[in-house]
Amino acid sequence: MPDRSVTVFRPGGVSYLRIPAKDPAAAGAFYEYIFGWHLREGDSSSFEDASRHVIGHFLPDHEVAGEAGIRPYIYVESVEQTLARLTQRGGTTVTAPYREGDLIVATFRDPTGNVLGIWQQAARE
Repeated sequence: MPDRSVTVFRPGGVSYLRIPAKDPAAAGAFYEYIFGWHLREGDSSSFEDASRHVIGHFLPDHEVAGEAGIRPYIYVESVEQTLARLTQRGGTTVTAPYREGDLIVATFRDPTGNVLGIWQQAARE
């Protein structure tokens, strides 16, 4: 029986990601710096997201999907500030920020080539 005090055990919730990364330690450092993800002590390829709802691994033997496949979106407090920070660390903006209702959304490419999204709530117009 899973330990229900650990937040990854949520029936129906996304709880595990495998992220392709030629250099898992570098990928871990990127996501730790940009999003505050937690790397497992002694295993920089293993992570827990900042919410502690998602765990996963950076895997060197998986092909980067680029813009194909499922695209996770990460909630941030500021899309503009996050894009600026990730650009400083080797990431690039794929889709510039745009409004989607009361959200601001953008996509980025991490230094490995994976494309993910970020989003924030915005004031209603």
